[in-house]
Amino acid sequence: MRAAGTIIRARSATARLLLRAGVSADAMTVLGLLGTVIGAVGFAARGHLLIATAIVAVSALCDALDGMMARLSGGGTRFGALLDSAADRIGDGAVFASLAFWLADSGRPRAAAAALCCLIGAYLVSYVRARAEGLGVSGEVGFAHRYVRLKFVGVGVLLGALGLVGAFEVTLWALAVLSAITAGQRLVHARRQFRAVDGLLGTEILDSSS
Repeated sequence: MRAAGTIIRARSATARLLLRAGVSADAMTVLGLLGTVIGAVGFAARGHLLIATAIVAVSALCDALDGMMARLSGGGTRFGALLDSAADRIGDGAVFASLAFWLADSGRPRAAAAALCCLIGAYLVSYVRARAEGLGVSGEVGFAHRYVRLKFVGVGVLLGALGLVGAFEVTLWALAVLSAITAGQRLVHARRQFRAVDGLLGTEILDSSS
């Protein structure tokens, strides 16, 4: 708990410093996206996994700061929220597509397939949440949210950089399964909420007609 509190305070202080320096939350979002794409396409796709991991990790810090900066500057804007979501999806695509390219080019088709399954899973998890929230219910449940996925792929990439490509493949398949489970959890969670709302509306209709 103390460590988490320290991290939050450090993020808040950094966010305030950046805002005072004239850096906007949207600029931080774009900076994080550029770093992720450079790390993934420029280095992971060519097999330079350690450098790619370092660049993407730093870029993830930018992604963690933009939300804090938006809240400190008055809650952010609807465009900022849209930009952040779009940047996350582009970043996910860059990371997993680059890994799939490198793995396929290295003669490891099963591992490449696992990376593509992770990409599909990442998009599905995000889509189910966005669609559920667009329909008026909560969709943020499940284990494999974006930061967990990044940690998983980060560990896998480090294993691959150490030459443990088999362990890297296992990590990718595990993440693909967890992503599918998370999407299922979100669907079930949304269904329960829809049923609760439909039941409440049915009760109100009966009451009004009696």
